Amino acid sequence: MGRVFNTATEKPSEMDKDHMLMLSDIKLAPYMQIATSLIGKARFAGGNMFRHQIDTMGILIDYGYIDSVLLKASCVHDVIEDIPGYDPNLIANADSDGPEVLKLVMEVTKKQGQLKREFLRGILEEGSHNAKVLKCADRISNMISLGFVTSAEFIERYCDETEYFIFPLALEVDYNMYQELINLVMSRRKYLEDSKYFDNYE
Repeated sequence: MGRVFNTATEKPSEMDKDHMLMLSDIKLAPYMQIATSLIGKARFAGGNMFRHQIDTMGILIDYGYIDSVLLKASCVHDVIEDIPGYDPNLIANADSDGPEVLKLVMEVTKKQGQLKREFLRGILEEGSHNAKVLKCADRISNMISLGFVTSAEFIERYCDETEYFIFPLALEVDYNMYQELINLVMSRRKYLEDSKYFDNYE
């Protein structure tokens, strides 16, 4: 089960009773418990990586995704990448979905020493549908928190990276995510332009 309503015409409150029941049947507690290991992992834009996991899951639900493996993976998608030596079996053994959740998490986990562009290109060219959807939701969360405390060079590079790799992903799997990502990139580029203007003015 993937997307259950179209956010272009419907709101999450309009999810029908069957889909609400399906969502209520998803047991997220074991994965949220795993995700708490990221509470001490700070983010450049403030907050911590635990909040980012939960935010990514919220974005998926907002876009109508109630696939249990996808939502569970979103809760722990950065654990292996961000915690050195993390035991993947903790995810695999979390519940009956564990092996599939781990498989999806590994799809969106950058290998040690792997270049970011190579990693993103791999998802674009070979990733599963769920990996592409998860990566789009992850990038939306990252773009929302981008800027304001990070360098202009980082914001420019991140916007370029989003246009080159993430736009094609979103266009393939979810047009509404694509639209939001376009708006986010435009707003961040405007922020950069405004910052340059005020710097020059001063």
